[in-house]
Amino acid sequence: MSKIESRIGVLKYKDENIFQFLTDFNNFEHLIPADKVKNWKADKDSCSFNVDGLGNAGLRIIEKEEFKTIKISSEPGTPVSFLLWIQLKKIEEKDCRIKVTLEPKLNAMMLSMVKKPLQEFVDMLVAQMETLKFD
Repeated sequence: MSKIESRIGVLKYKDENIFQFLTDFNNFEHLIPADKVKNWKADKDSCSFNVDGLGNAGLRIIEKEEFKTIKISSEPGTPVSFLLWIQLKKIEEKDCRIKVTLEPKLNAMMLSMVKKPLQEFVDMLVAQMETLKFD
């Protein structure tokens, strides 16, 4: 399996506040550009939506390590199966680093075709997180 890692983002908020926000899928609608996703539905631990040209997709939080890691899995029926995890590292009280890693379950040929858009996606997630307020 190949892993696609985002750049490391800088968030000037408490790791606890960031973690609480990111462990509730109701908040993820703020991370995904509205022009890319339709029919967004979410509860605390899962979400489903439609991506133009790709179809229906679903995500579920499968593991959490308080204030450090959030692991998310694609739901059965999602066009591309993957694991995604968000890592937080507290530097100081209101200084946290964040990184998003995506592990798509694709053969080498498919991965080579989608690697660039997936890299852009994880970097976009970090960039979006850097614009949010986690108070």
